[in-house]
Amino acid sequence: MDEDEAEEDFSYRRDAGNGPARWGLIRREWAACSVGLQQSPMGLSDTVAGLADRPGRLGRSYRPAAASLVNRGHDIMVRFEGDAGSLVINGTAYHLKQLHWHSPAEHTVDGRRHDMELHLVHESAANKAAVIAVLYEVGRHDDAFLRHLEPFIRRIADVRDREERVGLVDPRRARGSASVYYRYMGSLTAPPCTEGVIWTIVKRVHALHWPLFVHFVHMHHLSFDQRHSCIIDTHLHCWLVGRITII
Repeated sequence: MDEDEAEEDFSYRRDAGNGPARWGLIRREWAACSVGLQQSPMGLSDTVAGLADRPGRLGRSYRPAAASLVNRGHDIMVRFEGDAGSLVINGTAYHLKQLHWHSPAEHTVDGRRHDMELHLVHESAANKAAVIAVLYEVGRHDDAFLRHLEPFIRRIADVRDREERVGLVDPRRARGSASVYYRYMGSLTAPPCTEGVIWTIVKRVHALHWPLFVHFVHMHHLSFDQRHSCIIDTHLHCWLVGRITII
């Protein structure tokens, strides 16, 4: 379920020859990016993606684990090297493997796109993926988890494929409150766009202090216009209710 090996072959730039509109044409095994029926991200609403109040149903059990920060070019990823715990969905355990951020958010809620989105990526023993997404909006409160990682992010921000060990990272500080959430069956949001991914998007929006947000976006070399346009232009088919599976 990992897209790491493909990083140099695709771009998020709409005007690039390897941009999102062409992901499905670059490699045969990426065809799902163009023709998949359960592609992510999608536009969320209370009626479209199964919003429900299910306290405790996520069954998360995280713990601090050794980790590295990796500059993958299109994002900064925290890769866990030890056992960071797991998530249980419908009796199946999905182990936390990595987390990363997107700015602006990839999913929209009732037509609104928030400033940033955190993905906690899990994998089962059968190599099936489950992702928890936490949405952020610029506000007055700081995010302690990002603040802790900021010095390490600065060291790798300008060097693609740079990896920096950061010691123990506690994913419990990043998971977000999730008693109410959206749930649907979708895909990875980067090549190979593999489907069968269980998405859980936390409804509660978290605050991110403006100075930290500015630093984070700058370190990612992201453009709001480019990313926003790419998502809309290349994932319109994901917004059709008939092409998603609510679980």
